[in-house]
Amino acid sequence: MPSVVLKQFTAGMLSQGTERGQRLAHPRVRRYNAVARIIKTLSSGEFFEIDMDFEFSEDQKMLQMMVRDFAAKELEPVAAQIDAEARFPAENIKKAAALGLFGIGFPEEYGGSGGGAMEKVIVNEELSRVCASTSIIINGSMGLAGYPLYKYGNEEQRRRFVVPIAKGEKLACFALTESGAGSDIAALETTATQHKNGYILNGTKIFISEGSEAEIILVFATIDKSLRHRGITGFIVERGTPGFSVGRIENKMGIRASPTAELIFEDCFVPAKNRLGNEGQGFRIALDAIDACRTDVAAIAVGIAQGAFDKALAYAQERKQFGQPIANFQAIQWMLADMATQIEAARLLTYRAAYHQDKGLPFLKESCMAKLFAAEAAMFVTSKAIQIHGGYGYMKEYHIERYFRDARILGIFEGTDEMQRLTIARQLLRGS
Repeated sequence: MPSVVLKQFTAGMLSQGTERGQRLAHPRVRRYNAVARIIKTLSSGEFFEIDMDFEFSEDQKMLQMMVRDFAAKELEPVAAQIDAEARFPAENIKKAAALGLFGIGFPEEYGGSGGGAMEKVIVNEELSRVCASTSIIINGSMGLAGYPLYKYGNEEQRRRFVVPIAKGEKLACFALTESGAGSDIAALETTATQHKNGYILNGTKIFISEGSEAEIILVFATIDKSLRHRGITGFIVERGTPGFSVGRIENKMGIRASPTAELIFEDCFVPAKNRLGNEGQGFRIALDAIDACRTDVAAIAVGIAQGAFDKALAYAQERKQFGQPIANFQAIQWMLADMATQIEAARLLTYRAAYHQDKGLPFLKESCMAKLFAAEAAMFVTSKAIQIHGGYGYMKEYHIERYFRDARILGIFEGTDEMQRLTIARQLLRGS
């Protein structure tokens, strides 16, 4: 069976000191397949191997089929309507919670369903094949907000906040972005001033997914602007806290059933027990959360692309012109071939990134590659899907334009395409 081999020469080869020995000390030959093997040689000359197997376990297959069935029965009938109305799908979110989808990645002792990065990929792809908004709602709560609360929260915070998030009883959101702090996180202006047994927050956050629905808000503020990123600190704010309010709800191009809101903090008191981690640790916490959830966004992109492709393939086989299905024409066939190839490549990059996360391997470069490629693939596939539908693809009746609108955000939020390229390049130059 084809395999990946990363073979490093032993310490004995290095000790020769020859130019050839030095040059061959770290050769990398990579060939990725559904089943791959990495063999590494330690500096001592000892070997260990890691099997990279993308064949789903029986539990993962059951999860995939369960979520696919849920999406077909519950999401598909209302996806177009909630998009048109920009309506939060409250009933379907409750049903998703009942299935345990908010608990993926959390231990059972904290109300979770277990699983890891690959399980989250499965859930996000299957949901996004039908309704990307629903996937983003779930992922934003359990991922961007829930993950750092679990990882950096103390035991009391885990019990108070992670348990209801994992059970889907309360939604959480991740409040980082500001008008002057998008990719430049260190430039945020929201302040946290020490006051008695807590902090006073003042500032405004924008473009916060589920900000208008969340009951638990993970917000980042600076204790000292002069410290830049070293002053950023995380705080947990509960809905109903005096001084906290929801401002403008954005009228978006896509993912319209996932509300995006402005959050306002005006002399909002947060007790010290609601600080997440230490003072000045917020920058690291925020970046860690974004890094950990980047693969999830790649999976959402794969799901959107697959959903659009499924509709385009079916339409090409049904639509007739010149007395035959348009799928018989080479121009259409080539588009379908290119679309399918982009999807499979994006999926494998996403699986590889998830595999690295689950195995505790470095995954920054892999997740950036997955998100970058999958986001661009989703735009390519949805655009071609519209082209295959012709004029009908431009009409809301066929729903294919919704996939195109939903796909566009993927190259912007949780790290723009440009930031992904910058990070990938830095990793390459560092030899990662």
